[in-house]
This record gives sequence, structure tokens and C-alpha cells, in this order.
Amino acid sequence: MQTIRVHTPSAKYDVIAGSGLVESLAPRIERVAGKLPRRVFVITSAPIWGLWAKTFLGSFAEAPVALFLEPGEKHKTLGSAEKLARQMAAAGGDRGSLLIAFGGGIVGDVGGFLASAYMRGIPYVQVPTTFLSQVDSSVGGKTGVNLPEGKNLFGSFYHPLAVFADIGVLGTLPDRELRAGLMESVKAGIIRDRTLLRFMEEHSEDVLRRDAKALEKVIAASIRMKAEVVNIDERETGLRMILNLGHTVGHALEQVTGYKTLLHGEAVGWGMVATLHLAQQRGAISSRQAERLENLIHLYGPLPPLKLKVAKVVASTGGDKKNVGGVRRFVLPVGIGDAGVVEDVTGPELEAAVGHMLKQAGAHQ
Repeated sequence: MQTIRVHTPSAKYDVIAGSGLVESLAPRIERVAGKLPRRVFVITSAPIWGLWAKTFLGSFAEAPVALFLEPGEKHKTLGSAEKLARQMAAAGGDRGSLLIAFGGGIVGDVGGFLASAYMRGIPYVQVPTTFLSQVDSSVGGKTGVNLPEGKNLFGSFYHPLAVFADIGVLGTLPDRELRAGLMESVKAGIIRDRTLLRFMEEHSEDVLRRDAKALEKVIAASIRMKAEVVNIDERETGLRMILNLGHTVGHALEQVTGYKTLLHGEAVGWGMVATLHLAQQRGAISSRQAERLENLIHLYGPLPPLKLKVAKVVASTGGDKKNVGGVRRFVLPVGIGDAGVVEDVTGPELEAAVGHMLKQAGAHQ
């Protein structure tokens, strides 16, 4: 079991990564919250609750009120947040209540947003159940929902009291979701952790067969990298932008496919392929480095095939929330283990990068 400290100007809390956390959740929350409040809520999804409710509830003297969010990006909306808030109000939720987000990244993002807005803010805890949410979305305080115009455009920075990343729950995770989540760890290695990247290259079989020690090492290293970045730049005004490697094109792919074709990590994987091509063309990385990193992405694939038009994907990148004043911001690797943000990517450069990606994805232009 490993503990990673997040220490930003506005919050201090621990991220615990290990086994057996869900079954001992109540006393763990009590230690960070002081005591369990009279009214505890858990936001989750029906599939997760069906698998883990008995284990989850085992340590609670009084069962939390369960709130259910339908699975899928199409339910990550203001309407869903309002519906959940009204259920909390009807069940007697007040400023002394506590919310537990128990699920994947969508549950965590909506749960965090709900906690930040309900009664102008109540405490909450993240208990992520997917690899992706454990290594990325549960850490750092970003919460929010999607708008028709783009992903995560309505939200807030609101940190949890703690994050409990239980490796045990990954045993029921579908293989596709595990591989998609691992794309965020590949990203972590590319932008800031050469040791993690090398470990993932050399121990892919252990990771993919869910060896507990290998998973804990990858998860803890990924969380540690993100915590270090968030500690330096909490509000994404500088360094934290590097965490978005592959996300500009990735979010565009999600949007143009209606959030139905790709898991988030798969979209980021393809986005990183486009980004590596762009970085190589600019000389930020060598052709050998680009090939090495692309091979690592595909090692944890396969990524789903795509049949899209270059122009449609490029047009969709204009709605990315990193863009300011019409300037398209792009995260590029600088060698291996470092990255930076550029603001001068031209239309033809982006078209070439997306074209390279779609050619790999089997699209016919």
C-alpha cells in the first residue's frame, strides 16, 4: 500500500493506493473526516453497485444513501447533476453531509461537481473503481460535466478529503477498460517519468495480467507524477497543462464520434499518436523516440479503428478548453520524460498529424 500526498495552496489530502480499501472504507473516511456525519451519500452506477455494494457497505454501521448515475458520457450533464442534487435534498442532505464518489471517471467528475455545488460545497471522498479514474481523474480536484459544445466545459476545482484507489476492484474491470486506462499511465511516462515508461515497456505482460505488484507500481507512479504537477500548478495556468498530452485531439475524437465509439483512454491513445507525429515533424523528438513511444501505445492496445474525415476532427479541436483568445494550445513531448505547451501549431501541421493518426487507424480519406 502506498500513500501519495497532494499539497496545493487550497487543499492537502492523501491518495491511498493498495488492496482492501473498499472493505475498510468507513473507518478510513472517519480518520480523515473526524467522524462520519449523520447523512452520508454515495454516488455510483448500477453495474458497480451490483458488484461491490456488499463489500462497500460492510464497514458502515448505517448504510449511506445510494444515488445512481447512468453509465456513459451522455449522462455527464448538468441535467444529471440537478437530478442527483434534488434526490439529495429530498433525502435530507444538508451542509454537514458527506458524499462518496464510488465509480469510474464519469461518476467521479459528476460526484465532485455535485459536492462542490450542493449547499455551496460539502465534503466528499473519491473511491475510483477503474484504472483510468485511479491514475488520473480522481486526483487533482478537477470536477465537471459536458456541454453539447465540448467536454468538461462546465465545472470547478474542488478537492476531495481523500482518494482511496483499491486495486482489488480492478479484478472485475473489462480488459478493454483496463487497456484504455493504461493510456493515461503511458502519458504519465512520456511527459514526466522515464522510469515508469521503461517499467511499462519491460513488464507489460505482468501489468496486463493484473499482477497486483505491477499494477500498484504503475498506479502509484502515475498518481505521484500527477500529484507533483498539481502541487506546483493547481489551477492549470502553466505546468499542469502538460497533463493534457493527447487530449486536444482525443477530446475532438470523442466529440465527433458522439462519445459512443471510443473509451476516453482510447481517444487519448489515438490523440498521442497524432501528437507524436507533430512533435517529430517539429524536431521536438527524434524519429526513433517517436517510434518507441508509438510502439508502447500499441503495446497496451489495440486501439479501435476509426473512419473519420481529417477536417471534421481538426474543426472539433477548436472547442478545446485549453484554447484562449482563439489560440490553439497543444502539449508536445520534448524528448522522453518531458513536455511543453506550444501555441503556434498551424492548421496544416495539425491536419498532417491527424491524417497520420487516421491512416494508422485504418480510415480511408
